[in-house]
Amino acid sequence: MKNNELETKSELQDESLFNSTVGRRSFLQYAGASAAGIALVAAGCKKDRGYPDLSTGATLDFKDDFGVLNYAYALEQLEAAFYVKVASAPPASFTAAQKAYFQDIQFHEIAHREFFKAALSTAAIGSLEVDFSSIDFTSASSVLGAAMAFEDLGVAAYNGAGPRIKSGTYLLLAGKIVSVEARHAAYVRDLISNGSFADLNSLTSLGANNAGGLDGALTPDKVLAIAGKYIKTKINVINL
Repeated sequence: MKNNELETKSELQDESLFNSTVGRRSFLQYAGASAAGIALVAAGCKKDRGYPDLSTGATLDFKDDFGVLNYAYALEQLEAAFYVKVASAPPASFTAAQKAYFQDIQFHEIAHREFFKAALSTAAIGSLEVDFSSIDFTSASSVLGAAMAFEDLGVAAYNGAGPRIKSGTYLLLAGKIVSVEARHAAYVRDLISNGSFADLNSLTSLGANNAGGLDGALTPDKVLAIAGKYIKTKINVINL
C-alpha cells in the first residue's frame, strides 16, 4: 500500500476515533464488543489473527510512514500493557481518584494502540512481549515512577518522530495523540511532586529546552534503547 492509500484509509478512520471524548464509555462504544471481547482487547490479544509471529523479533523500517506508525504502535502497546496491569490491580495506597484516573489513562492508551493496529492492518508488526519485572506493582511510588518514565518518553518519542511523517493526516493525528500523552505526563508528575507538572529542567536528558519552552524530542533509536528495558521482543531498526 502506498502513502496516498494510507492517507485515504486514515481519512475514513481517524475523525470517528479521535473527535469524541476518549474515555471509558466512548472507548467501549468504539470497541463495540461484549464484555468478553473487551477483556480480550484490554489484554492485548497476544495471538492476533493475520498478524506476524514475533518469536524472532520485529522490524521497524523507517523508509516510509509505515515504519513510523509501527514505531508508535510498539510504544502504545507498551503503555497500554502497563496501564492495563495497574488498573486491574492498583497499589493499595492509591486513592479512589487515582484509581479512576489510571482507569481513564488505560483506556486512552488502549484506544491509541487499537487505532494504530487498525490503520496499519496487515502491515502491523503484531503484539510485543513486555517485561515489567523491574516494576513493583504493589508499590505506589514504583508505579508512579514507571508511569512518569513511560509518559515522558512517549512525548519525546512522538516529538522526535514527527519530522519523519510524510502524511499530513497522520502528522495531525500524532499531534493529537502527543498532546494527550503530555496531559498524562503532567498529571503523573504532579502526583509525585505537586507543582512539578511543567518542570522542563528535569527533562533535558530527553531533549527539553526550558529557556525555549520546548518539550523533549528524541530520535527513535534513542527512545528504543530506553524502552528496551521493558520489551522482551527483539526490535530491529532499518533505514533510520
